Amino acid sequence: MSTPYPLQFQPEFKERVWGGRALEQFGLTPPEGHIGEGWMIADHANGTTKVINGPLAGKGLDEVREQLGTAWLGSKGVSEKGGRFPLLIKLLDCNDDLSVQVHPTDDYKALPPGELGKTEMWYVLDAKPGAHIIYGLNEGVDREGLRQALENGTVMDTLRQVPVEAGDTFFIPAGTVHALCAGVVVAEIQQNSDTTYRIYDYNRPGLDGKPRELHVEDSLNVTAYEGAGATTMKTSNAVPGEWLQLASCPYFVVEKGVVNERWALSTTPDSFTILVVCEGEGTLEWSGSEEGEQLTLKAGQCYLLPANLGNYTLSGNTTVLRSYLP
Repeated sequence: MSTPYPLQFQPEFKERVWGGRALEQFGLTPPEGHIGEGWMIADHANGTTKVINGPLAGKGLDEVREQLGTAWLGSKGVSEKGGRFPLLIKLLDCNDDLSVQVHPTDDYKALPPGELGKTEMWYVLDAKPGAHIIYGLNEGVDREGLRQALENGTVMDTLRQVPVEAGDTFFIPAGTVHALCAGVVVAEIQQNSDTTYRIYDYNRPGLDGKPRELHVEDSLNVTAYEGAGATTMKTSNAVPGEWLQLASCPYFVVEKGVVNERWALSTTPDSFTILVVCEGEGTLEWSGSEEGEQLTLKAGQCYLLPANLGNYTLSGNTTVLRSYLP
């Protein structure tokens, strides 16, 4: 078995009608087109990332999972349903508004075979002045009210619009109606699912010139009209050298850390750790590495730290998100 080390992956890029070129600002090289999503760490039928560093270079995350299993991913590190890596890590470039959408829970009976529900969270990496998102329904909107609004073309009047700026975070449990809007770049940590039900898409054509499919009945079925526990917070109060918890649920814990000096940390045997670099630059060193061996941290990079990595150290001047399984 290979000696554990931090894994970096080649992103899987996804063209979207609402995408742009903002992911290039992170030193990424997406293909031509309207690139809306960079799947940074993924083990899904619709996209699997491959390791680009160290002895495992060239292997997909699915191969890493199959060959190294819970020793590397942790005792909780393989999804009980579907047997895959339990999380999906993305960077999203919203050059235009995303569709108004909602995600199902794991127990929704109409889920595609083998698919999970989708609870997720966003950390805003960049936002243009005046940018906003759609985050939940206005108070008092019920199923019949939402259906009527869809039928008479007034659905936007039922939606809660929230201004955003860099550093804001949004927890989006399954059942929460939501949409990222133009001028926002986010890091997304989510269940390993690609199931989205579109409620409304502004009557615009997709990349093929045809209207994109809507899923009105499924959307009405899975929406949590009384709220699903969505929470939002500002994170400018993060203290260097201390973790600020942004989201905690049965699927993941996400924390923000500000690094301005050497910070000694450690993985645990029950879960892998994912680091998403939000801004600044720094270094990552770990036990078991050769003398002088380290990785450079730059904004937009994502690393998977194996559960059996043990001690590691962050240094420099950088801000990171740390995600792991509860």
